[in-house]
Amino acid sequence: MTTVGVEEEYLLVEPASGRLAARAEKVRAAAGLEPFVAPREIQPELLQAQIEVATPVCESLDEVGGHLLRLRHAVAGAAEAHGCRLVASGTPPLRQALPVPVTDQARYRAMQQQAPQLVAEQMVNGMHVHVAIPSRQVGVQVLNRIRGWLSVLTAMAANSPLWEGHDTGFASWRTVVFDRWPVSGVPPCFTDETDYDLRVQRLLSTGVIGDTGQLYWQARMSETYPTVEVRCLDVQLRTDEAAMFAGLVRALVDTAREEAAAGREAPDSPPELVDVAMWQAARYGLSGDLILPGGERCRAGDAVYRLLAHIGPALDAAGDTREVTSLVHRLLQQGTGADRQRQALADGGLDGVIDMLVETSGMP
Repeated sequence: MTTVGVEEEYLLVEPASGRLAARAEKVRAAAGLEPFVAPREIQPELLQAQIEVATPVCESLDEVGGHLLRLRHAVAGAAEAHGCRLVASGTPPLRQALPVPVTDQARYRAMQQQAPQLVAEQMVNGMHVHVAIPSRQVGVQVLNRIRGWLSVLTAMAANSPLWEGHDTGFASWRTVVFDRWPVSGVPPCFTDETDYDLRVQRLLSTGVIGDTGQLYWQARMSETYPTVEVRCLDVQLRTDEAAMFAGLVRALVDTAREEAAAGREAPDSPPELVDVAMWQAARYGLSGDLILPGGERCRAGDAVYRLLAHIGPALDAAGDTREVTSLVHRLLQQGTGADRQRQALADGGLDGVIDMLVETSGMP
């Protein structure tokens, strides 16, 4: 069984106003004292109104969902103890009166000095899925084969339509915000592991990025773990949706490994096409057409079913087919997180969005 791990980033908000609460260090320290939380499971993020959790290595989607629910409850309880609430949204819905302070770490201070406005606006929250790989060479082959599908995942995971108190018109505004960094977007194709490492070293040698953590590609090889890390997903409203995406990503990686082992060529996905596909996915989510690997345009629902067909054997092999497909069908019926935020906005204004986010973020 291919192992998987998930990282999630959350916002902390004031309970009365719904505005950002810069109390991450206090909340992280309090959550870390919980007897059922292990060291390094709760981590600091760039800005002090954000907090990140990381699951242990998991074999099943039940494990993923259980760990995420446990960690969300730990952070939510610590947040309440310090007068704030946890929100699982890719962007904050409300306008912030004052800048949120940067977390006091050398790396974050250096980023702020380099790009102060980008850091000030980096109040975005994602979900990262790590899938185990046997070698970096296999990791490169996987990256080359999954890059054309990242836009479909982005559309399905869209949960950041609001920014500064208004609807951006985008389903995943987080994707647009992240794309402004020097190394971002869909990764290029690489010849092999040597080519990957050489190109990363060339980027580092420019001095424009300070470390490999600033390789903000939507998928990359982890420098810490023997994994491919898929980073194109907005943080999800519910933990079962997060587990669904862990299953989708694992199956996509396993499918790519099988294709590579069988000697099948990576699909021809030119950079201009994958960039357009990602923009389209961020703009419309599942409410418009999407662009498949190779450039074919189709309805979003059809693109999702094409993805399921592509990874179907890998889902079967992992025993994930029933759980993942039922959750995907629910997603298509109920809409993305972006759709639900917009519905809450229409029903109850910005206060209604905050109430929905606070209530839903603790659900299984």
